[in-house]
Formats: sequence, structure tokens, C-alpha cells
Amino acid sequence: MNYPIRVLFLCTHNSARSQIAEGLLRHWGKDDFEVYSAGSEPSGLHPLAVQVMADSNIDITQQQSNHLNDYIDQDFDVIITVCDRIKDICPTFPNDPERIHWSFPDPAAVEGSDRDRLQAFRKTRNEMQTRIHGFVLVMRRKLEN
Repeated sequence: MNYPIRVLFLCTHNSARSQIAEGLLRHWGKDDFEVYSAGSEPSGLHPLAVQVMADSNIDITQQQSNHLNDYIDQDFDVIITVCDRIKDICPTFPNDPERIHWSFPDPAAVEGSDRDRLQAFRKTRNEMQTRIHGFVLVMRRKLEN
């Protein structure tokens, strides 16, 4: 395992789930992690993702929606897919990084009132917080061994 641990989050649109995950890991992982996110069909950073992260005092406004091809030749320690569609088409990366799949529904696909949509983004953020906390603990233990 390299230091810092290089992690790439992948999601189809790289607008919500992978952006939230990137922001959370950057925030809690500090210098132990080098974090990126990308998508197969990037569509820009979703404003509600920015809002729910700001509610948690995490600023993701400088993050960008990137295409996974921008990272295809780079070495990563871990690739985490956060949507089922990208898992099925995830390309091969150099040096066979560890692959993890976390299936999250797309909050950007939720229709309804502004309140309903915001609640979907909050739910995604809250569930990802749990996953990211556990991931940070496990990976830091691996670094120690």
C-alpha cells in the first residue's frame, strides 16, 4: 500500500454520490489519502451535493466533474464504485487496485418537491459518512501493519 493511499470514486455522472464521497474522504482522511472522483458520463457538480456538504461544514465547490478516462493510466490503491451502472462497466486500472462496490441510489434522480430532493441528498451523505468513517479506520490500520 502506498502513502498517501490513492483512492478513486467512480459513478456514472460524477455529480452527486462520488462527489460527496470524495469530499468526505478528503475531509476525514486528511493527509493519509489522495482522493479523486470521476464518471463515465460526467455532468457537473450537482448544487444539492454542494449544499448538503456545506451543511456538514465541508466545502466541495472546488471539486470538478471528471471523466474516468482522465485517470485510466494512473495507479490507485483502491477503486470504489458507488453506483451499479459504473460497476458493470468499470475499466481495468494499472497494478490491479483493490475494488470496492458501494451501491447507493442516485439522489439526483429523485423527483418531487425541493424538500424531497434535498432529503434524498442528505440521506446519501449520511449513509456515506458511515461507510467513509469505517473505510478510513480500516485503511489506517492497514498502513500501520
